[in-house]
Amino acid sequence: MAQKDREDYQIITVNRKARHDYHILETYEAGLVLRGTEVKSIRNSQVSIKESYAQFKGEELFIVDMHIAPYKFGNRFNLEPKRDRKLLLNKRELGRIKGNIDTKGVTVIPLRLYFKNGYAKLEIALAKGKKLYDKRRDLTEKAIKRESERELKNKTWGR
Repeated sequence: MAQKDREDYQIITVNRKARHDYHILETYEAGLVLRGTEVKSIRNSQVSIKESYAQFKGEELFIVDMHIAPYKFGNRFNLEPKRDRKLLLNKRELGRIKGNIDTKGVTVIPLRLYFKNGYAKLEIALAKGKKLYDKRRDLTEKAIKRESERELKNKTWGR
């Protein structure tokens, strides 16, 4: 019999450009306040987090520009696709994030959206933008690593 307390993850979307464009400082798992047919659209993978970011409005943190397509069969219950959605974090995490955002050049970006035990979760990160030379250096390091792994794979040992 399967265990009930095991965590099930169903990854919906990943922001692949985030690690290329930003230095990731810290990550957090946040819940999302969703309404109406938004959950059904997310389950159908009709969501984009590429251009989105998080921002404080008062003491609460909201995800801005996250696009959730209108549900195909939702008719009048569909909501605005790019509306701001509240992120659910505890007070200590919100305080830590707010303190870090006040420092120069730090922003909050989404890394991935997934379902965990039936609830939609968004992994967000405190990030600092990379300079062009940092991006180039990362690409060259990646290419060197890939080449060395290819050499090790093709090399025959002891022959």
